[in-house]
Amino acid sequence: MRKHIVAGNWKMNKNLQEGIALATEINDLLKAEKPNCEVIIGTPFIHLAKVSEVVDHSLVAVSAENCADKASGAYTGEVSAEMVKSTGAEYVILGHSERREYYHETPAILKEKVHLALANGLKVIFCIGESLAQREAGEQEAVCKAELEGSVFHLTPEQWKNVVIAYEPIWAIGTGKSATPAQAQAVHAFIRGHIAKKSQAVADQVIIQYGGSVNDANAAELFTQPDIDGALVGGASLKAPAFAVIVK
Repeated sequence: MRKHIVAGNWKMNKNLQEGIALATEINDLLKAEKPNCEVIIGTPFIHLAKVSEVVDHSLVAVSAENCADKASGAYTGEVSAEMVKSTGAEYVILGHSERREYYHETPAILKEKVHLALANGLKVIFCIGESLAQREAGEQEAVCKAELEGSVFHLTPEQWKNVVIAYEPIWAIGTGKSATPAQAQAVHAFIRGHIAKKSQAVADQVIIQYGGSVNDANAAELFTQPDIDGALVGGASLKAPAFAVIVK
C-alpha cells in the first residue's frame, strides 16, 4: 500500500518572517488534526534552517526547492545538497518546469543533482510534465518518458525508495486550469507502467504526485484516482487553511 504525500512548493514567495509564520500556522493546524498522509513544505533556501526549527518533523517534513549540480567549490550563489541537508531539510524538489525553462536545466544537469541529493541523504521530488503545445500534439507520454529516462531511470531499486515523481503538466501550473482527474490518471498510469518496464517492484511502490493548480476544491476528486498518490501544491500551499484542507 503506497502512502500519500501532500507537498507545498512556495516558489519565490514570502520573506523570512512571513515564511516562519506560515510554517508555524501549518504546523499548528496539523497538530490539531493529525494528517493520515505525509506532509512536506518546500521553501526558499533562506527559510530552510528556521522553518526546520519551528515545525514538528513527525507532522511536517521540510524540502528545498532546488540544489546545485556541484558538490562544492567556486560556484558563487549556489547551494549544495550537503548545505540543504545541514539545515534539517529532508527533501529537495528537482526538475520543476520553471527550473527547466527559465534556468535551462537539462536532463544531464538534473541527473547530477539527483545523484548529489541522494548521496547526501536527501529524498527527491522529481518533476516531469508536458507543455500545452506538447499536450495538444499528443506528446505527453513521450515527454514524460524522456524526462524520466534522462535523469532518474539509471537509479537502483534502493535509490528509488527515496524518489517521489511529481507529474506536473506545465499548462496547468499557476493557470487555474487543472488537468481533469481522468487526464491526470491516464498519465500517472503511463508513468507507473513505464517504470514497471524497468522494475515492477519499483513501479508498485513509487509515489507519483499530481501538480498543477491543485486546490482545496479539486484535490479530493484527484486523490480518488488509483495512480495519484497525493499532490505537489503551488499557490494553495501559501494559505495554511487551504493547504490543511488538501491534506485532510
